[in-house]
Amino acid sequence: MPNALIIGASRGLGHEFVRQLAGQGWKVFATARNDAALEELRGVGAHACKLDVARPESLAGLGWQLDGESFDLAIYVAGVFGPREGAKSAPTRQDFDLVMHTNVLGAMQALLLVAPMVEAAKGKLVFISSDMASIADASSSYGWIYRSSKAALNMAVRSAASDYPGATFAVLSPGWVRTDMGGENAPLEASESVAGMLDVIAGLKPEESGAYRNYAGKTMPW
Repeated sequence: MPNALIIGASRGLGHEFVRQLAGQGWKVFATARNDAALEELRGVGAHACKLDVARPESLAGLGWQLDGESFDLAIYVAGVFGPREGAKSAPTRQDFDLVMHTNVLGAMQALLLVAPMVEAAKGKLVFISSDMASIADASSSYGWIYRSSKAALNMAVRSAASDYPGATFAVLSPGWVRTDMGGENAPLEASESVAGMLDVIAGLKPEESGAYRNYAGKTMPW
């Protein structure tokens, strides 16, 4: 039975990854911040682990919970959008710190913890990015803290890939998805986006480590 770890699985895309992988016969470890979400994850067959990616001590605790495990697939889904304003509105330090800490620092700290566990299985380590992370395609400053955080995440993952040759790294854009973050006007259901990303992940080859793709397999411009 293959092993998967989903970081940030309390709702939306993370929860859908758990549902689909468990349905395909994977043993799934999944993280959430609160007890109600943890109980719900257990209800869909996951091994639930408490984690707040914004707290380094919580990540250290995850290491104890996962001691001795190896993962064929690990996915960092945790993220926040923050203010929707663009470059005509100055970000507050509080907003900037929250978005950057969750989307970038939390991911970088999790990478150091999880990458050896993925290498042990010669598996795949994936981080959920965004179309809005593409510098080449930027046509608006809408959500500019979020844009900047996901571009920084892309760099962190791409640059780290060479340090862990036993794992295949990738950043994936899920598209515009109908979740709490994406809103009700988004064209994609979470189930469609996640199914597409799992297909892309399944097709990733080791020589493609560090790739930036979308849920349909398109290579995204950096």
